[in-house]
Amino acid sequence: MGRIKVAILVGPTAVGKTAVAVAAAQRLGAEIINADSIQVYRELDIGTAKPSLAERARAPHHLVDIINPDEPYDAARYAREAREVISRLAARGVPPLVVGGTGLYIKALLYGLFADGVARPDIRQRLREERRMLGLAALYERLRRADPQTASRLAPGDTYRILRALEVLEATGRPLSAFLEEHRFRDCPYDPVKIGLILPRPELYARINQRVDLMLAAGWLEEVRGLLTRYGPDLKPLRSLGYRHLVAYLQGKAGWEETVSHIKRDTRHYAKRQLTWFRADPEIRWFQPHQMTEIIRLLEEFWQNLDNDRKVAVR
Repeated sequence: MGRIKVAILVGPTAVGKTAVAVAAAQRLGAEIINADSIQVYRELDIGTAKPSLAERARAPHHLVDIINPDEPYDAARYAREAREVISRLAARGVPPLVVGGTGLYIKALLYGLFADGVARPDIRQRLREERRMLGLAALYERLRRADPQTASRLAPGDTYRILRALEVLEATGRPLSAFLEEHRFRDCPYDPVKIGLILPRPELYARINQRVDLMLAAGWLEEVRGLLTRYGPDLKPLRSLGYRHLVAYLQGKAGWEETVSHIKRDTRHYAKRQLTWFRADPEIRWFQPHQMTEIIRLLEEFWQNLDNDRKVAVR
């Protein structure tokens, strides 16, 4: 038996990945494996743009709503669980379609995690103390000077990843970006096809702004208010994009117009970082979301003969 054929659909936030994935999965009999680091959490629904119940009814989804917001979850656990799902689907002759914008999760799934053994709790604790004393901005600037490539793809407010990058740097004497570059050449246990969705920047940014407005109109603030009655504001998912802004608003740290403006601005910046990450992968074939015919044709050819010689049932 050859390597399992796995399709990967990536792209920046708000580009339309869910709609394309659901249409493709329904047409080709595939099942979707989430690769969004926040959609794994229950109760964080509106701000994560999770697939709706109707969309999930059209195509089975895996690794969505699988843990509570206060449970730990990381790329290593994601990779293990996604591989288990892929193995089960392959045993049934079902094509797996991995969909999401969290590049690290997809890299961990395909190539494993290079830094599993790099763990220095003593360094991590000292960095946390430095963050309390000096502020995160000072640590981000330290990272920017020592490892500009890693700093450029991290949000200045991403506490966990900034501290992790500094931990790796201090523990090994080498920047995280150097490990990532070496890691790109590790053999993949799957036979992947990688599809990227892209839009002209003005159109993408307009969609981001519109989606933020729609999520707020759908009750995103009330969702966050409810979460704060059950969980602390420093919870990892509540520090994610948009959620941390609304937490700050509810704490009286920012006005409403400023909050909305900053959510839109930071989401646009996040989309830019996602594109930088994915464009570094020469294996990704890029399409616009409206090119469904071309995307379906590519997936049909890719999945024409599964490892068990059962052909994809085109519905």
